[in-house]
Amino acid sequence: MPIPPRPGPLQAGSAERRGVIAGFVAKTLAIADMEVRRLRHDPTELFTRALQPALWLLVFGQVISRGHVVDTGGLPYLHFLVPGILAQSVLFIAIFNGISIIWERDLGIVHKFLASPTPRGALVLGKALGGGTRALVQAIVVVILALLLGVDIRWEPLALGGAVLLIVLGAAVFSTFSLIIACIVKTRERFMGIGQVLTMPLFFASNAIYPTSMMPPWLRVVSHFNPLTYQVDGLRELLLAGAPMPAMGLFTDFATLTGALVVLTIVSARIYPNIAR
Repeated sequence: MPIPPRPGPLQAGSAERRGVIAGFVAKTLAIADMEVRRLRHDPTELFTRALQPALWLLVFGQVISRGHVVDTGGLPYLHFLVPGILAQSVLFIAIFNGISIIWERDLGIVHKFLASPTPRGALVLGKALGGGTRALVQAIVVVILALLLGVDIRWEPLALGGAVLLIVLGAAVFSTFSLIIACIVKTRERFMGIGQVLTMPLFFASNAIYPTSMMPPWLRVVSHFNPLTYQVDGLRELLLAGAPMPAMGLFTDFATLTGALVVLTIVSARIYPNIAR
């Protein structure tokens, strides 16, 4: 019986890399699954957070629509507003996601994670994906509200798939950013204070409720460094029937958010052990 040839060094190295990547993905998904389980145990958080986007659409959107004070390029203002409020609800959920690791530190869970062989990057990305899943549930609530208000939503599978990816990507960016804040401030009180301070500037320094063309020059420059601007820009193109061309372009929107996620994940993975000190 012939003896099978031994794998060469290149083949062995390739198989080892595939094993490392598969292990990293599996551990990331395990952390994400743990985050999603919390949602099943306490779904009331999502319903309470649904009140804010409902008020923005039912009150603010209706009032500004009657005033005709915002130039939306021929798009009804309420239609223009829906992607912005969807992104806002994602932001408000994701930016407070970092408080979970402060609770985990107090319960001793973080120390167990740090003592395990799980890569720090998998811990960070798993929490980011968990935040993205929570954001998807919130997005469904906003879309239902939009349909009830008569907003024309695109139902093409490719557009919906792109919107889902963009929602998860944006939520992952802000979730990872919140983890960095939590690792720096280390207390619930400081974290909540900083989270409250950051959310409104991020929201108003974006194209969520008005186009960037209406901004003063200095604010327009700031908006180009705001990840929320790119998320809203892409969601308008992907979700709204008859929407004008995105100001940035879908490729730029996805590339910017992906790049931001990579950078924030690297930073968060490096400082993640700080939360235990």
